[in-house]
Amino acid sequence: MPLSHGRGIDFQVPAPSYSAMKIPLYQLDAFASEPFAGNPAAVCPLETWLDDATMQAIATENNLSETAFFVPEDEGFHLRWFTPAMEVALCGHATLATAWVIFHRFDWQLDSIDFSTRSGTLTVARDEDRLALNLPAQPAAAAGGDEALATALGALPEDTLVAGNGNVLAVLARAQEVKALRPDFAKIARLDAFGVIATGPGDGGVDFVSRYFVPKAGINEDPVTGSAHCTLTPYWARRLGKKSLYALQVSARGGELWCEDRGDRTIIAGHCVPVIEGAILI
Repeated sequence: MPLSHGRGIDFQVPAPSYSAMKIPLYQLDAFASEPFAGNPAAVCPLETWLDDATMQAIATENNLSETAFFVPEDEGFHLRWFTPAMEVALCGHATLATAWVIFHRFDWQLDSIDFSTRSGTLTVARDEDRLALNLPAQPAAAAGGDEALATALGALPEDTLVAGNGNVLAVLARAQEVKALRPDFAKIARLDAFGVIATGPGDGGVDFVSRYFVPKAGINEDPVTGSAHCTLTPYWARRLGKKSLYALQVSARGGELWCEDRGDRTIIAGHCVPVIEGAILI
């Protein structure tokens, strides 16, 4: 493309000097209604799978909490997610972003999309101006106090629970305590847990707030985490005695989620905003 450096001289940006495969790339901010908030996810549509090492290299290059890859399969799609360090079994925000791309860039006419994943079949449906994820619930059970957890968080939880996926749920007394956390990520990584979800009651119409720390996956703090709400939603639904909840993840970027407890399933709805569209050359 011709560009000018401001002195009236145009020049051409050269094409790559090697034969490159072009992989479409979409970057979206999930669980946000405006750019530069929520959780950024990269989405790469594929006709057939790349090898695992290449997908991991792309995710590492993107350096976002998740890069999603999908291929057509039967009446839906097969979906996989990679952090900068590893493939994961479940990711909410990148699934939401992938569904947005299929609905809005591939002109999907149905009201829902089925994804085949390592966590079973996940469905994303249109929900007025939002998209709603249908994910497996991952409730947590009481685990007792943990001095190492309190030291790593820099705060003493009033309750500690453990989910089946290895996440620890640390419940604090107030939303402000969750916002004020300054965890020691090296100590978080040494805990006998995949990640730590810190949560507390909300205020001003918000049912609960949370933050999620997962340095073992190459992410010190995930900005907004759909999968964590598969644990948060059943906990707060039981504690508050209500099935439908409005939540904020109070990371630096922040994000909002509309959650519903359906027993063994969790519905998590939110917005997506596209911010970058292009291609990866490999």
